[in-house]
Amino acid sequence: MAPHWRQPLRSTSALTPRDKCRYNKRQMVNELRAVVKELGGRTILGRNLASQRDLCKAIREGFPHAVVEEVMKSSGLTLKELAESLDLSPRSLQRRRRSGRLARFESDRLYRLARIVALAQQSLGDRDNAVRWLKRSNRALGGIAPVSAMDTELGARQVEDVLGRIAFGGIS
Repeated sequence: MAPHWRQPLRSTSALTPRDKCRYNKRQMVNELRAVVKELGGRTILGRNLASQRDLCKAIREGFPHAVVEEVMKSSGLTLKELAESLDLSPRSLQRRRRSGRLARFESDRLYRLARIVALAQQSLGDRDNAVRWLKRSNRALGGIAPVSAMDTELGARQVEDVLGRIAFGGIS
């Protein structure tokens, strides 16, 4: 008999708690990798982020300024759009791009945006579709573009909910 991890998966309702835990852990690792990639990876971040604890520490210490450029590239946003989605002034981002590290709250907001960009790419299939979707007004969000809704944590969660409905075939 094959080891339990090599056996075909049973229906979701028949999964054991251990199988569900293993699946959830794998999903978290995949999400972490996708978010780190959006932030520029080890090259831009200057460290290896192998766990959520590592990522949390990096956010607390503040991301390097180069992360701003990387997120702009990966999300397809202009500096003005990026600043609005982070609820920061474009001037603050300009200053950070030129020198030093980002503040804790700026790093946290950039992480939030990178997480949603990664989720959008996963849900919609590719970067171009994700960028287009992020910038287009959305009825499920009250007619505003998802990128505009992400300026608050609650707005970001609403965007994640809509992406979840798209990924799993619900109405959005």
